Order: sequence, then structure tokens, then C-alpha cells
Amino acid sequence: MAAASAVVVQALFFIKIGMWVVIDPGMTSFMRAQQLRLESPEPNVARVDATPARTQRSAAVQPVIQHSWVAYDRISRNIKRAVIAAEDSNFTEHDGVDWEALERAWQKNQRRGHVVAGGSTLTQQLAKNLFLTADRSYVRKGQEFVITWMIEFWMDKPRILEVYLNVVEWGVGVFGIEAAAHHYYGIPASALSAPQAAKLAAMLPNPRYFDRNRNHPQLLRKTATVLARMGGATLP
Repeated sequence: MAAASAVVVQALFFIKIGMWVVIDPGMTSFMRAQQLRLESPEPNVARVDATPARTQRSAAVQPVIQHSWVAYDRISRNIKRAVIAAEDSNFTEHDGVDWEALERAWQKNQRRGHVVAGGSTLTQQLAKNLFLTADRSYVRKGQEFVITWMIEFWMDKPRILEVYLNVVEWGVGVFGIEAAAHHYYGIPASALSAPQAAKLAAMLPNPRYFDRNRNHPQLLRKTATVLARMGGATLP
């Protein structure tokens, strides 16, 4: 019975991803989790409004996720290059999993004695954002690999990058590059400059912390590194 249920779940994932080739996804797993967190009765939880760049602190008002879809050709090439340079330099070359990057990350983690590098590709990060949680386990990682294969089966690289840029988290309640561009700079995603794009890419994968610490030395150093690498990033 459990095996049959697992097969049904995988089939539903497969069909849904196939639909997303032509239909833009709505709420993702990460968005729902953040929505629940913002709806918690804890004091001083920031409410993020659908209107860009506006936050309020109010327990009486229903919190919402800040998100707006934008088409691939209306996204600045700067942020496309910046995200590839920061997160997945071999994006156009691998089939969803960069095994060499995983090996390097494993060796680095072994030297440090704890997890300091992940080695996940943009496709793997997209799989996690769409369907999974931030929890770490071998079962979740295995499911991530399966969904990654499904995404690469159905979608070409431009579509994968488009969906990723539109759903990835960029701050407290801020999802997608259009909302991020408005939240941090008051401009649309199409107008992001190279330095602005580099800083947004450098905020990944810890955007909530850097949303609160926008001039942190670590963020500024990584921004400079991403900016220097952007010229060598290959777009799909």
C-alpha cells in the first residue's frame, strides 16, 4: 500500500511539472511554509504586504506573501548572469545534478567537520522550493533528486531559470525576482543593474538574514565576488 501511494505521489509530481512547462506555478512549498510562519501569533512578526517594498508590524492584519510573476524576457540579463555565477556556474552544461560540485562540497564539509557547502544546482534548488522543505534528511534528498530529474525531463534550461527566478525566496515573505527588485530597489526586475543583481544573488541562500543585514561584510564580499564572475556566466 505504501509503495502504491509513493508511486501515485511521484506520478502527480511528474504531471504537475509537465503542466508547468506552459502554466506558471502558483504557491510553492516554501511560500506556504513562510505564509504559515507569518500567520503565527508570535509578537513582532513582520507582515509583508503584496504592495512592493512595504512592510508593517501588525498582529491584527492577515500577513501575505509578496510575489509577482514576470516573464523570462522581462528579467534583466544581469540577474540571470548573477544567479548562475553565484549558485550554479555549470547550469547550462549539467543534466540537473553537478556531481563534481557535490564532490567538492562533500570534501569541504569533511574538512570543516560540519556542513558549509551544499553543491546543489539551480534545478535541485527549484525542486526543493516547489515541493519540499528546508529540512535535511536522506529521504528528502532522494526525493529532491527524483524531482530534479523530472524538471530536467520536461523543461528546457531557459524555462528552469525563469521558474527559479520567479519562485526563489529573497527575504522575509519576498519571493521571486520581481518582488525582490521592488522590495530592495523600488524598480522592476527588467531594470536591475549589474551591481544590484550581484547583491541579490549574493543574498542566496540566506536571504532572510541578509534582508535584515543588508550591509553585512560577508554579503558585501560575496557581492564583489559575484560581480567579478558575472562576465563568465553562460546564459541558456
